[in-house]
Amino acid sequence: MKKSITPNQIRENNRNLIYQYIYRNPNVSQQDIAYDLHLSRPTVTTNLSSLEEDGLITKNGQIDTECVGRKAAAYTIISDFRVGIGVEILKKEVKMIAVDLYGKKILRQVYEIPYKNEDSYFQAVCQEILSFKNSLKLSDKQILGIGFAMQGLISPDSSTVLYGKILECTGLSIDAFTRYLPYPCSFIHDADSAAIAELWVSPALEDAFYLSLSNHLGASLITDRKLISGDHGHSSTIEHIQMEPDGKLCYCGKHGCMETLCSIHALLGETETLDSFFEKVKNQEETASIRWHTYLKHLAKSINLLHLIYDKTFILGGYLAPYLSEEDLHFLYEEIKKLTPFPEASDFLQISKMPKHNITIGAALPYIQEFLGIK
Repeated sequence: MKKSITPNQIRENNRNLIYQYIYRNPNVSQQDIAYDLHLSRPTVTTNLSSLEEDGLITKNGQIDTECVGRKAAAYTIISDFRVGIGVEILKKEVKMIAVDLYGKKILRQVYEIPYKNEDSYFQAVCQEILSFKNSLKLSDKQILGIGFAMQGLISPDSSTVLYGKILECTGLSIDAFTRYLPYPCSFIHDADSAAIAELWVSPALEDAFYLSLSNHLGASLITDRKLISGDHGHSSTIEHIQMEPDGKLCYCGKHGCMETLCSIHALLGETETLDSFFEKVKNQEETASIRWHTYLKHLAKSINLLHLIYDKTFILGGYLAPYLSEEDLHFLYEEIKKLTPFPEASDFLQISKMPKHNITIGAALPYIQEFLGIK
């Protein structure tokens, strides 16, 4: 026998429906809400008053209409009613970003704190997080949680680094941070974090292979808008596919991994930055142009191999994404056509729609999604 829905559940459902509607349609009138949600005006009026009293929504001017008479109030959500914080842990620095309920940047900071697997390091990072939060004049209640993007594989419950060779942090527990912070905290693999950010800005994206072309290579497999981690947590660890057995040494201890060919570390010299390198490419300096085309050839070879396995859209993201051009995509397609046994269409490569701060933003978004009830 089915349980009947209680009046309280109906009221809560109506409240959530109205909040979600305003979230999706900023500056909307009471009349539009009632009409589109098929709710009575008294129901809408009561819930709007409740949401406004609780600080979730506010009136934002009036709706412009050609009708004679009093203009209707325009309702919008208060975007910083709750805030998520994303933190990227790197060898030499820590990046932080605060985002509102629309995933928009409120503030971003970068701190030079070299990684150490010591309590003093975790305490220092947490102190900066608290100072960062205080600079925004946010209350503890407003912070939904803090996502730590890590260069390593993460346990299914987001509490432990299962494999962290780059930072030598295998086995690190989220407790190292939570003992100094009064908020929910979780780890996330940096490539997964970037893929979550991509899904956030691409609501029509269903299936894709996300390539994080950053200091280190990473990837995330997206199926039905979900990230696939696999039975043992290491799906999409394409960085350790061996491409050249006699090639350069990878941080995993093997030689010639995809990491040694397609990461930014594989492209740049020791003192180079992406800006300085691409300035040389722009000026058609021969050695830089040769290096860039060699890199793109390695990337094309890697993409071809992966595309033979997963025939879906490939998104080129990570730190390199803002520097990629349509000309580079054309070069990749031409190289792939030389390698593939099939007549390959030039339609499966895309440059990330969120090339900036994708890792830190993506680390914060799961808390925003949970608050909004977005799966």
